[in-house]
Amino acid sequence: MKKKVIILGGGISKERLISLETARSVYKELKKNKNYKSIIAEPDSNFLKKIKSFKPDIIFNALHGQFGEDGYIQTIIESQKINYTHSGVLASAIAMDKEISKKIFLSNKILTPKFIKYNFNKKNKNIISLIQKKLKFPVVIKPINEGSSVNVYICTKKNLIKNLKKISNYNEILIEEFIPGREIQVAIMGNIKLGAIELKPKRKFYDYKAKYSVKAKTKHIIPVDLKRKKMQEIMNIALKAHKLIGCKGVTRSDFKFFRNKFYLLELNTQPGMTKLSLVPEIANFRGINFASLIQWILKDASKNR
Repeated sequence: MKKKVIILGGGISKERLISLETARSVYKELKKNKNYKSIIAEPDSNFLKKIKSFKPDIIFNALHGQFGEDGYIQTIIESQKINYTHSGVLASAIAMDKEISKKIFLSNKILTPKFIKYNFNKKNKNIISLIQKKLKFPVVIKPINEGSSVNVYICTKKNLIKNLKKISNYNEILIEEFIPGREIQVAIMGNIKLGAIELKPKRKFYDYKAKYSVKAKTKHIIPVDLKRKKMQEIMNIALKAHKLIGCKGVTRSDFKFFRNKFYLLELNTQPGMTKLSLVPEIANFRGINFASLIQWILKDASKNR
């Protein structure tokens, strides 16, 4: 009997197009496998009808960003009592909320950039002096609940106010100290420390275009040039964060390596599965091809995550 898989892709977040790319990549792979019958579905008003008509054994969650990676869709899937992939309701919500996850990291002795929360409604007139006192320039401004470096800006004292206006439609944001240094990302697969990759963007930092555009020419370096002890350290931090938040399936942790210290920027519970995605690349280097990675994710699926 073929296993039926609904690949959940698209959605309403700012990462919709990347999510559809991930969904299509997974669908293309499953089409080659005679053990599966799959369809791509949007998380729209017809989603529950599709579940009832298709009767899937597994839902492969290929959504990225808000409403797909933050516990909302996970709550809906769990109400349907169907096996699904990646992290569950609580872990997804915690990982997506940069403020809460950073507080968990700090309370468990995981280094993360210092930050302050900025509320646009309170209109803090002394924001520049507050930054100079608590963080120092340059700083990074970012939404609390977005992924893929959406609306992330590196700011100097000169351009801070101009950049704050660009993201003023968010109620609250994080203002974070800017950590220079090397960009290293680590993949975890269940309890397995899958591996790491270093990124050398041609752009200012590893932003949305650097992540998803071939034209950005971001250099991917694997294996990462780190001493064995340091490689073990970054892997252990990623696994520790994965477990602390209660993640399942695959996750990807984003680090900065500066002055011999690792700073965990954030943890992603639903890493991309596109041609330029990092987890498939790390897995492939480890000897796990794309087909095997997708198989593992599907086998790992469960009802209460």
